[in-house]
Amino acid sequence: MKIERLNQDKIRIFLTFDDLLERGIQKEDMWREIPKVHELFSEMMDQAYNELGFDASGPLAVEVFALPAQGMVVIVTRGKVNGKPEDRVMEEEENDDDVYELEVTLEQSDIVMYSFRDIEDVISVCKQLNAADLTQDGRLYSYNGKYMLVFESEGVELTRYHAIIALLAEYGEATSVTAAVLEEYGKIIMPAKAVAEICTHF
Repeated sequence: MKIERLNQDKIRIFLTFDDLLERGIQKEDMWREIPKVHELFSEMMDQAYNELGFDASGPLAVEVFALPAQGMVVIVTRGKVNGKPEDRVMEEEENDDDVYELEVTLEQSDIVMYSFRDIEDVISVCKQLNAADLTQDGRLYSYNGKYMLVFESEGVELTRYHAIIALLAEYGEATSVTAAVLEEYGKIIMPAKAVAEICTHF
């Protein structure tokens, strides 16, 4: 579990599928109201408080993005608390349980995204993808000093999809960056057919 602060009232938590499995949670469970998911959320909020001093009292907006093969990104935004501070203290005294007012939105992503430390790794994985005749597609970005390869998984048959993921994981690492963040803050190097382009030039 990796937690980072986006601003004063917003944090991003990256959960790998291993994080979920360790807690006996399936990906589909994140869509359901079950005690295990509440425990996980409490654990995330405790860790956010311990690591970042993020106080999760009051209303929270929670966005969950499911990333294929990588895990989940959970974005927690602290809302403005209505009413006077003393009203809030009264509520907390009356109810000792950790209660979060949650507004949860869930999104499933068809985008596979891996980050690479240097261009040599990108070249290697593209040559492997090309040699195995898995894909010619992809977009290449640079973001935060790393290279990011992005693939649309929609319409890709399952065995091919798993083979692509296996190769990407061998050379790079799953990233918690969402496609929207990459579009806004990343620099596009190759907007299409990145695998084919790299194999042509290197």
